Amino acid sequence: MTVNHDCNQDNFLTKFGTSFNKYTDKRIVIRCAAVDDVPVILKLIHQKAEYDGCPDLVTATAEHLHADLFGAKRSEIVLLVEIEDTIAGFATYYFTYSSFLSKPGIWLDDLYLRPEFRGQGIGQTLMQQLCYIAQQSGCERMDWTVATRNDRGIKFYQKMGATIIETVRLCRLDKQAIARQAKETPGVHS
Repeated sequence: MTVNHDCNQDNFLTKFGTSFNKYTDKRIVIRCAAVDDVPVILKLIHQKAEYDGCPDLVTATAEHLHADLFGAKRSEIVLLVEIEDTIAGFATYYFTYSSFLSKPGIWLDDLYLRPEFRGQGIGQTLMQQLCYIAQQSGCERMDWTVATRNDRGIKFYQKMGATIIETVRLCRLDKQAIARQAKETPGVHS
């Protein structure tokens, strides 16, 4: 791979470039998303939600993506995968910190390939790029969730060396729950 893009505005140097898929001889480009990619990112989010069986949960808008991905308070990084100049999928991630390891990590929020690009080694290439980013950033782990019914995804991740941790559960406070709890903060509200 040749260096052709740096997507972290905080001087994080990542090698991106062009390679050829050993399974299909197709040209793969993994690149950081740009502002002009917001419409395609939003479309991919909707496609992933459809695949996950929860299309009604998407409330993302182009305006929010623009602000959160490219604004002053950038919260997540998006990598796009192009196959022969066609967007094949994406990965979104952000950096975390493990108090147990006292080292940074990566939280892989989304990884999605359009159906016609699956089973060709493209997902593996994207995961390898993410591992490279993690290694270059001093990360000692990468975490993500996978749906329990996604047998193909589970097998894919296990083949890559991931451990499926069954002893923990994902916890989430939604916007309303956050507001209720914040309202109860002692000494903040009168």
